[in-house]
Amino acid sequence: MNVRLYSGGLAGVDAFVVDVEVDLARQGLPGFNLVGLPETEVRESRDRVFAAIRASGFHLPPARVTVNLAPAGRRKSGAGYDLPLAIGLLAASGMIDPEKIRGLFFAAELSLSGILKPVPGILPLAILASQKRSPGLILSPANAGEAAVVADLAVFAPQNLSECVAFLRSEAILEPWPRTSISSREIASRAPVADFSEVKGQQAAKRALEIAAAGNHNILLIGPPGSGKTMLAQRLPGILPPLTFEEALDVTRIYSVAGMLPPEEGIMVERPFRAPHHTISDVAMIGGGRNPRPGEVSLAHRGVLFLDELPEYGKPSLEALRQPLEDGVVTVSRAAGSVRYPAACMLVAAMNPCPCGYLGDPSHVCSCRPDQIARYRHKLSGPLLDRIDLHVEAPAVSFEELSSQKLENEEHWSSGAMRQRILQARALQEERFAGAPFSCNSELSGAKLEEHCALNQSCHNLMRAAMKRLALSARAYTRILRVARTIADLGGCQHIGDEHLAEAIGLRLLDRPIAH
Repeated sequence: MNVRLYSGGLAGVDAFVVDVEVDLARQGLPGFNLVGLPETEVRESRDRVFAAIRASGFHLPPARVTVNLAPAGRRKSGAGYDLPLAIGLLAASGMIDPEKIRGLFFAAELSLSGILKPVPGILPLAILASQKRSPGLILSPANAGEAAVVADLAVFAPQNLSECVAFLRSEAILEPWPRTSISSREIASRAPVADFSEVKGQQAAKRALEIAAAGNHNILLIGPPGSGKTMLAQRLPGILPPLTFEEALDVTRIYSVAGMLPPEEGIMVERPFRAPHHTISDVAMIGGGRNPRPGEVSLAHRGVLFLDELPEYGKPSLEALRQPLEDGVVTVSRAAGSVRYPAACMLVAAMNPCPCGYLGDPSHVCSCRPDQIARYRHKLSGPLLDRIDLHVEAPAVSFEELSSQKLENEEHWSSGAMRQRILQARALQEERFAGAPFSCNSELSGAKLEEHCALNQSCHNLMRAAMKRLALSARAYTRILRVARTIADLGGCQHIGDEHLAEAIGLRLLDRPIAH
């Protein structure tokens, strides 16, 4: 007897339908053959499935079993095919009516005792099942909250194989899992833990971070050790606009595919903050591997990728960031095909001004030679620095600032006040770019850039002088205009003025030579 049921495979952060075809023939010698480009963990499912079936009290007759995972030309990996394979074997042997499984999707790993265990990538599969108008998705209870985010899909989560079979035989009632309904309002209500008002001094750096958050610009903080660069970066997610429901789904898909979705969380409600160590490889940074997985730049999608001590990162890792920072997507190509991962993150980096860290610090003497400073700076290529909109100095904090009980402009530089100003600037951008495929100034280009960043004659002269004096590239020119547009939005100005453009130019420290 031949039966067919549905499961899913992963290609990047999207799922594709996998037809699980099971043929059980009583003629010939008993055997088991699994075809359809299965990876090792799929081939090993045979022993898990047969053990789970026996432990659940079912007995398969001696037969020659052939299982085909279609489409045969795409590789199948993961343990999620255990459950559909077990159900297919029981249906092919006559223990389950094939009509009861028509159109249903299945995905779960089986323990040897028949318990359903979670697998990664359930959210993309649930979205696919909903698009295919499936009558339901059957999976592990640990995955149910994640799948229940998707509307118009019944999610069933039996504890074990016996309970699943009883449900399919109509011998037991299994209620659909309650839908996980988290609104944008609930997401916005999550308050930040760390506040900018706790950071003493560094008003200029706070201003730069506010600009970066308002326009979703990349930023590099430059300062001596202990000046608070890491503290500032860690508080940045607290002033970013809350995730919309659609953005939360995007982020959740990536974490679902990576198998990193927090337990009991059906959906990610906070913007990611990823801070990989400087020893990270280029594959771990952008994604890939034999079975491609999302890298750190994709795990930071819609959030912050923080690279502390930027020059200490390996050159391949840094240069691999060029394309994701420009396009907001990572394409991982292999001989068997290519996959794409979203990577629209905000890069926040920090570095010392020189190898010893004290160049320009009035309290310490820099011990570095000019050639050492040059080599240190040259670890960061020009094309990479061009892709960072703001290069900002974070100087050492004075004793007076550290010991002060009352911070200067404390309320103005609190996370709540900064976030309010940022939300107002973002609202202007959303209104301006209504109908466009983007909503932030950092993505302005082409005709839209010319339309919304038009310069008057005074600004034109200022920009021409800056281009000539600093030898700016065309990419740096574009990014200065974008930052100037954001500064104008923060000020509630419709047009870019001299003060906005001058501040944007001044926020590119590494375009100017640093004197020793």
